[in-house]
Amino acid sequence: MQRLSNANMSNFKLLLVCTLVTALGGISFSAEKTPPKVQVVAGGRTFRLSDGKGFSPFGVTYYRPGTGWAPQVWKQFEPEATAKDFARMKQLGVNCVRVFLSYGSFYSEPGKLDPQGLAKFDKILEIAQSTGIYVHPTGPDHWEGPPTWQTVTIDDEQTLRALESFWKLFAARYRGRNVIFAYDLKNEPEVGWDSEGLRQKWNTWLQRKYGALDTVLGMWRTTNKLEWGAVAVPNDKDALKSHELLDYQAFREEIADTWTRRQVDAIKSVDPDALVTVGLIQWSVPSLLPGSIRYYSGFRPERQAKFLDFLEIHFYPFANGAYEYRNEADEEANLAYLEGVVREVARPGKPVVLAEFGWYGGGKPNFDKGVHPAVPQEQQAKYCRHVVEVSSQYVTGWLNWGFYDQPEATDCSQLTGLMTFDGNLKAWGKTFAALSAHPPTMDQSKTPVRPTLDWASCLTSTASAKEFRQQYLASFLNTLTR
Repeated sequence: MQRLSNANMSNFKLLLVCTLVTALGGISFSAEKTPPKVQVVAGGRTFRLSDGKGFSPFGVTYYRPGTGWAPQVWKQFEPEATAKDFARMKQLGVNCVRVFLSYGSFYSEPGKLDPQGLAKFDKILEIAQSTGIYVHPTGPDHWEGPPTWQTVTIDDEQTLRALESFWKLFAARYRGRNVIFAYDLKNEPEVGWDSEGLRQKWNTWLQRKYGALDTVLGMWRTTNKLEWGAVAVPNDKDALKSHELLDYQAFREEIADTWTRRQVDAIKSVDPDALVTVGLIQWSVPSLLPGSIRYYSGFRPERQAKFLDFLEIHFYPFANGAYEYRNEADEEANLAYLEGVVREVARPGKPVVLAEFGWYGGGKPNFDKGVHPAVPQEQQAKYCRHVVEVSSQYVTGWLNWGFYDQPEATDCSQLTGLMTFDGNLKAWGKTFAALSAHPPTMDQSKTPVRPTLDWASCLTSTASAKEFRQQYLASFLNTLTR
């Protein structure tokens, strides 16, 4: 790369790649023949197919414009239009499509799958298999409305039992369907900071860990009076390496661990060969938290890795506020931030997929009250290409956020697609096709030396996290090719 690689392939070459991807590369299987199963390479950071070929998920999250926001993927499901979209995605080199399942279409009543939703999912699997694309379903969410029963928070026992039941029913139904790449338990789960349920569990956790209140007082170095059952949730203000805050963050991580473990166990009990992951929000790594320390998700990659077949992380460019393409320095700050996040997620040694990424381009968005400037498509393509290049040292799969632009959206999804809302190929779609034809591969021999993330500091102090990012950026800049 030159500082950050700025080589531009001509439109002719890019379009040529688009038309040849299906013929010369990627995966090909038919509706009549069971496709090879995606597997994790034993002891490695990559995937392979059961026929021995390597596999790198390269694709998108799928929804259609004109269906509202959040998109009504299933309530407005159109098989013919979807089949055309999958064919177009295949031309661009897509080999994996992430789709959101929804309570409204699949699981309105606890313990009962909706047959109409299942029929639509069956159809999308048929379309995907005939096209040569794997499907990556993400666990029930509220895109098409809540269920008849009230879902609560990550720590709620009733909600977790309902999810266990869902996965046992769903994974059992689709056992052996190799066209399913993996199950993603939920989009960007986060443990809350304070609720009645969390306070009760926090007190139980403390009593189990310490046994006696005097031990808690000594560890926390406090003279405050404490009473079992009434120990308050700590304040979320910075308090560098506070033992009280570190205990509370560890408690939240245990809540997250239990949530993940139980759902994975439910899936594996009916389909031991299914791959399972969870789409972590980027503040699962506390090098940047969007506010106070309470915004740490609680889903620590190193702990979650014990339960999952591979790890997923989502990333958007917020290093200096929302990225506005103002200058190269802002881009470098975001790419350094990205590298630090994926580096941490890769630390447990399992494959990592960047399961959501992207940014807007091709017009002026109106999210955030329209404060962001208009940006040409070429700028989006350049930034997204750099995301793939920089993360490739630690990541083995990439899923862009959205196939189409979504004008109805209330966030950056308005302009993050490979295609415009009316079906024209964007500059990023052309660059995506070129990358999908030859995805970057890891070269562990070239892993740069970087500052080490001090979790204890960053979980208790946003100021410490900011200092870490500054150190990391300096290291990142020193290793760029001038």
